[in-house]
Amino acid sequence: MPPAAEYFIGTINGELVCHLVVCPMFTANAYRATRLVVMPEWQGAGVGIRFLNEILQMHLEGKGRCGRELGTFFHTTHPQLCSALRNQPKWIYTKSMLYGANKLRSIKSIMKTGKGGIVGSGYGGHFRAIQAFKYIGNE
Repeated sequence: MPPAAEYFIGTINGELVCHLVVCPMFTANAYRATRLVVMPEWQGAGVGIRFLNEILQMHLEGKGRCGRELGTFFHTTHPQLCSALRNQPKWIYTKSMLYGANKLRSIKSIMKTGKGGIVGSGYGGHFRAIQAFKYIGNE
């Protein structure tokens, strides 16, 4: 679970539909949205993007927990979501990586903090194209 994160859930008529986490991204003076999950029966209906836009617009207007008016970065590997975000004027495409970072570097960092030790732990090292976007909102 990301440190200092806010968790959001979206419902329709009391039914759980989606989930999103937003946390500060101190290195970029911004927020970072992560863990967007849309229930399978709602995928492809545009609910996830609408939910994502509403939560990130709220943060852009300074209505998030930190009260700062900052843009939000979002990374995804989902091809349809990447395409949808590229075609929205509220989003700018910022970066892409063909595959994840070196997992060994991540493992060493985790071990250094004293929070590691699980065999195979670490982030990155996968072979999925990662695309990065920044929410700029209703500018």
